[in-house]
Amino acid sequence: MDNIDMKQIQWFPGHMAKTRRLIASNLSLVDAVVEIVDARLPLSSQNPEMDKMTKGKPRIVILNKSDLADERTTQLWIDHFRANGKEAVAIDCKSGRGLKNIIPTIRKTILKELMEKRQKNGMSTSSVRLMIVGIPNVGKSSLINKMAGSKRAKVEDRPGVTRTKQWVKLDNNTELLDMPGVLWPKFEDQSIAVRLAFTGAISDDILDIETLAMKLLVYLAENYSDSLKERYKIELTGEEDGFELLEAIGKKRGMMIAGGEVNTERAAIMILDEFRSGKLGKITLEAPPREEKLCQE
Repeated sequence: MDNIDMKQIQWFPGHMAKTRRLIASNLSLVDAVVEIVDARLPLSSQNPEMDKMTKGKPRIVILNKSDLADERTTQLWIDHFRANGKEAVAIDCKSGRGLKNIIPTIRKTILKELMEKRQKNGMSTSSVRLMIVGIPNVGKSSLINKMAGSKRAKVEDRPGVTRTKQWVKLDNNTELLDMPGVLWPKFEDQSIAVRLAFTGAISDDILDIETLAMKLLVYLAENYSDSLKERYKIELTGEEDGFELLEAIGKKRGMMIAGGEVNTERAAIMILDEFRSGKLGKITLEAPPREEKLCQE
């Protein structure tokens, strides 16, 4: 992805550093780690420091927001994680699809030996304690609330809301430790930062909204052109750049200002909102390494 007109994005406020310390100091209290990623960008939304931070603790990867992602590519990601020694489950917190598989999968796979040991020692009814981790805006609090059947964890549609750890007890002998969202010190690959920005995981305030929308449109035109044409009723030749696409969509939606120009900022906001809400269809922004067809640098 062309980075010439993008700022070098770094995102490591104080509460992120605090979260890293919280994870390290609370690992001994849990049996396993549940890492939530965004099914639309499982690699970019997976903290590369998580292996180091969780120090080999058993871990399952939950691909949330799978309702917004390309189903075929989601299955490829599940196969990829399993091939690399991590159990993975696709879910959708809004509808609840897949949630019932999480705890049984944890007990029967990644904690199988521990469960068998406890059963032999007459402790089969003891609680399983799980640490819930993930970057901001992947749906940690939504998952916990859905599983608990109540709004116990604070949920807001903006990055970095959970600021401190929270214990939540479920009915089925399971306790969840919700940790604040944590990113990493800096993005070595700026295209990862851009993909995160597409989904809203990084605040729009630190990026140029029109540039971001243009980059998204170029990716969609290359990979999901039918979705783009159907949603905005535009024709594509394959030669359009991001600005031309943004102008065409703004004009089609009647977003005009004085002088007959298109209000590209308003159009950019609309496009990003519609992508994030799934109105453009089921779209995945990256595929597993051997299948990759990503935003190119």
